[in-house]
Amino acid sequence: MTHRIQRALISVSDKSGVENFARQLSQLGVEILSTGGTYAALRKGGVAVREVSDHTGSPEMMDGRVKTLHPKIHGGILALRDDARHTGAMAEHGIAPIDLVVVNLYPFEATIAKPGVSRAEAIENIDIGGPSMVRSAAKNHRFVGIVTDPADYGRVLDEMTRGEGALTDTFRRELAAKAYALTARYDAAIAAWMNEQEVASGSTTTRFPQSFAMAGTKVADLRYGENPHQLAAFYALGGAREASLASAAVLNGKQLSYNNLVDLDAALALAREFTEPFVAVCKHNNPCGAASAETIATALEAAWEGDPVSAFGSVLSFTRTVDLASAEFLVSGNRFVEAVVAPGFDEDAFRLLVDKPKWGKNVRLLAIGDLARPRDARELEVKKLIGGFLLQERDLAAAGEGDCKVVTRRKPTLEEIASLLFAERVAKHVKSNAIVIAKGTQVLGVGAGQMSRVDSVHM
Repeated sequence: MTHRIQRALISVSDKSGVENFARQLSQLGVEILSTGGTYAALRKGGVAVREVSDHTGSPEMMDGRVKTLHPKIHGGILALRDDARHTGAMAEHGIAPIDLVVVNLYPFEATIAKPGVSRAEAIENIDIGGPSMVRSAAKNHRFVGIVTDPADYGRVLDEMTRGEGALTDTFRRELAAKAYALTARYDAAIAAWMNEQEVASGSTTTRFPQSFAMAGTKVADLRYGENPHQLAAFYALGGAREASLASAAVLNGKQLSYNNLVDLDAALALAREFTEPFVAVCKHNNPCGAASAETIATALEAAWEGDPVSAFGSVLSFTRTVDLASAEFLVSGNRFVEAVVAPGFDEDAFRLLVDKPKWGKNVRLLAIGDLARPRDARELEVKKLIGGFLLQERDLAAAGEGDCKVVTRRKPTLEEIASLLFAERVAKHVKSNAIVIAKGTQVLGVGAGQMSRVDSVHM
């Protein structure tokens, strides 16, 4: 069912591309309604636009909290155009149809991600009118197009040009599904933040609410999943408060695979245990080498020596910028890795890695940025089961010297205790049964994933 778009309501927080989009809609004969900052931006850009308060006959009030919550807005969006009772009510109450709704929401996730944000500021960035219009338009997608992503502006214009001012049923259904995914993610972020606030204030004693929701935005479709016959995609959670793969800049290399991402996440989690120069060498979610040292290049060499056979085709994580000495070590001999994640790459190191034959076209280089930000204890770990999932707190604890109880005849030296604590932090990231053998701050051997601890030790 196709209906020519005659009237559009545009109200966006993210104004990228909106002026040009509205101008082209206007040139296609569409009347533009708008509110607040969007109205001001379109008017300043010379776009023919009518203010919503003029359309409804009611002023914006309560600092803009009430502006689109009006029968002339929601009636114009929700009315079924093929139902005589609906069209009769529209005629009786002077409600004009709204055929296209262009809305993106107040930046709640970006707001709560800011350090030191107040509760009042976070609350003011909970959008009410926006989600209401998005849900109304998505529900009535047989007649109304709902656009929540500036990336879709071009597609809307192309469809309208081809369809003599109308959008196809298929496209409207696609936009509606995308719109509900947006509101689901938005509400999930608000619910999670509110529960965190209650936990922090002591109003509740449990971190695990009666209902739990999480939602993300797709970063990329992946070539395949854990195995070639599985489809997969990578999603980012909103409001992230620490460095992660979701926010990393991919500087070089082939497309990241599902297994690359899982391995890199494991390597990064291990690296975050350390603040000194440290390198982890990971394969199949487990470290096969790890070391800390006075310089990052020395740490890399010691980590690689832990298991140079398994290190071929591994992923690496660094707690310092990759320097030229580290890059020279990697490209020498018969060494090769799938991916490297680090705070950054010195220019000469980057050039060596990307210009070296065998390396440049293949190795993925990811800049994670500042690792000094503390790990976020408020974030929960999720383990998917068939028919459900498990939640748990993140394991961010690290044993110190004061946690050690000597039960042997010989008391260990301070150097031995320091080495033990280093190995303990590495063992936390090894799949059980986990055995880590270290000397100083260098891992010499890892036994992982065996049903028997004895077998892990032998390995």
